[in-house]
Amino acid sequence: MDETEYRQTYREVNERRCVFEKAINARRCSCNKSQRFNLADREGVSCTSESSCSRCKQLLDLLRNNASFALQMTNVPGPLPHAKEVKVQIGGMLGIQKHLHPEMSDDDLVHDIDGLAETAVQQFSSLKNLPYSEIVKSIVNFEGRLRRRSQKDK
Repeated sequence: MDETEYRQTYREVNERRCVFEKAINARRCSCNKSQRFNLADREGVSCTSESSCSRCKQLLDLLRNNASFALQMTNVPGPLPHAKEVKVQIGGMLGIQKHLHPEMSDDDLVHDIDGLAETAVQQFSSLKNLPYSEIVKSIVNFEGRLRRRSQKDK
């Protein structure tokens, strides 16, 4: 299956793509509204709730825009390059979790993205009112997996 055919089939199979798919596939976040599926030799994630998906899209856009300066980007028109997108998704959700649940500040896993987003709206009345200056610190400090060195680099 070539990449174009894969992407077309993916869109047909996954009518509501989870915007936090990278974080979920990295096994650092989970969500009670997510549903995993396999396509060819890859794993995808869909969202089971239209309203949750919409809220998550808004949250991810706010995380990207608020982290743009810290990521040394002038504007964020959409998804970021893979490593930066993973940093925003996982680091951002860990930052929100740390702020909403200080007792979990040492935890390196997010157990429910939708639950955190819902709690954030309840506590701050809008996702726009979250303390992004604090959350961005978690994004900046997040380190993904280290690259493996190839034999020629050794």
